[in-house]
Amino acid sequence: MRKMPINRIKAVLAEHNKTNKWLAEQLNKNETTVSRWCTNHMQPPIETLSEIAEAIGVDIRELLVSQKELSSK
Repeated sequence: MRKMPINRIKAVLAEHNKTNKWLAEQLNKNETTVSRWCTNHMQPPIETLSEIAEAIGVDIRELLVSQKELSSK
């Protein structure tokens, strides 16, 4: 069974012409940790998700895959 993505961090970063490295610097996090979030191998805590949204300038909901999308796959 294929693991379904939970977050859209990588896509939202790309939409705003930002990189994993940029995000790691903004949050003062390790680049490997950010990379694992972007590949959905690991999920950030909700507080960190809020910080990510603020850094990029988006609503936190844009960082998450819709439950409707998950259930239709």
